[in-house]
Amino acid sequence: MVRDVRLSDEELLAEDRAVAEAWPTVEAVDFEDAIAFHESLPASKQFADVVTDADRVLVQPRAGVPCLDDQIDLLDHIETAGAADLLPTTIDSYTRDNAYEEAREGLRRSRETGEDELNGFPAVNHGVEGCRELIEAVDSPVQVRHGTPDARALAAVTLAGGFQSFEGGPITYNLPYTSKYSLAETIDHWQYVDRLCGAYTDRGVTINREPFGPLTGTLVPPSITIAVCVLEGLLAATQGVRSVTLGYGQVGNVVQDVAAIRAMERLGAEYLPSAVTVTSVFHQWMGGFPRDEARAQGVIGLGAATAALAEPDKIITKSPQEAKGVPTAEANAAGTRTTKQTLRMLTEQEITVDGVDREQELIERSVRSMLDAVREAGDGDWAQGTLAAFDQGLLDVPFPPSDAAAGDMLPARDDDGRVRFLKFGNVAVSEDVRETHRARLAERAATEDRTLSFRMVADDVSAVSDGRLVGRPGGESW
Repeated sequence: MVRDVRLSDEELLAEDRAVAEAWPTVEAVDFEDAIAFHESLPASKQFADVVTDADRVLVQPRAGVPCLDDQIDLLDHIETAGAADLLPTTIDSYTRDNAYEEAREGLRRSRETGEDELNGFPAVNHGVEGCRELIEAVDSPVQVRHGTPDARALAAVTLAGGFQSFEGGPITYNLPYTSKYSLAETIDHWQYVDRLCGAYTDRGVTINREPFGPLTGTLVPPSITIAVCVLEGLLAATQGVRSVTLGYGQVGNVVQDVAAIRAMERLGAEYLPSAVTVTSVFHQWMGGFPRDEARAQGVIGLGAATAALAEPDKIITKSPQEAKGVPTAEANAAGTRTTKQTLRMLTEQEITVDGVDREQELIERSVRSMLDAVREAGDGDWAQGTLAAFDQGLLDVPFPPSDAAAGDMLPARDDDGRVRFLKFGNVAVSEDVRETHRARLAERAATEDRTLSFRMVADDVSAVSDGRLVGRPGGESW
């Protein structure tokens, strides 16, 4: 039975031996040699310190291609032409599914044809030496971004390879991504990942951990996002992680987004142990994008403006080619430049947005209610409480592919585009919070002269790609 208890050194070593059997490059990992490599890196590549010490919002895109030289060139372009502050390495889909043989074949074809036959960087196949070559080739800190429910082998290789930030977690890389694993399985797998990060941290190499805030990426109520990310932060802290970046995905209403980021930062500091340094990341719009690049730049600009007001520690950017698939290096750099330009212009201004405090208070009340329910369901054990809460629907996410979530709650936008609960299921929020959500949605229904229904949800899902924030009936599409 999985419990929220730190793995012992003996348990970590036993898990190391089991994980090493996954692929030859994992077997080649040497922890002491890895520590020495991390200690050789300059301060400019110490991810956690760079994020914590920054005096402005740092900009980081997503980017990953199969071949090592091409990935180095891509990151170099984003770093120079895009002026990115933090760099990503996005992992390919085969590796995310632990299909290393298929990833090797895709890498072989990519090298032969000169075309990208994988949708990311197969880090496990490149191994420790390939990862270190990548880390040494760029000037900025680099993060592993992936989507892997069982990330044990990936963590072993990339951390030994010099990466100092690892994204994801047992909830955020299960519920939105897969039906293959139970939640108990992914919590068990990620306890190893987090304990490994904690082992590096114990030796003076701080590994930053970042829960994936956008979750299913579509109309996620902020309170759900924050509760889940705080839970992953708590589970990571138990295993010795001391740097946690809580994530949040843009919903599009500026007041709600600013309120959510501020609430997330406050609640992270409130719930996580004082030994943990808590930072924040804001993801630009994760839903459908307009295909027209000029309109896509508008969506990117809105995200950048929101970040300028909310001041998270970093922002994950999108490219104007988001609707067309994997963006070119040039498009990726354009997205970061658009974001940085907006941030620079707005940080020189003092702007007050009405309504943020009220919305923040509503979000905080909801999150505390959810987390209290998790703690009670697990009798103080966050791992057991997480399992019980999702099993009972006390926590839920919209549109989950995983059976680990009930999927009984439904979101919809209110009259000014804030994401509300259209259907609560059994989510643990108070009746007065429920009534606020119902009242706000009723206002929209009256404005549009239609009843509350799933049609509203469907309209809202496609609204941004159609040129609006709220899915109004009969609204013009571009």
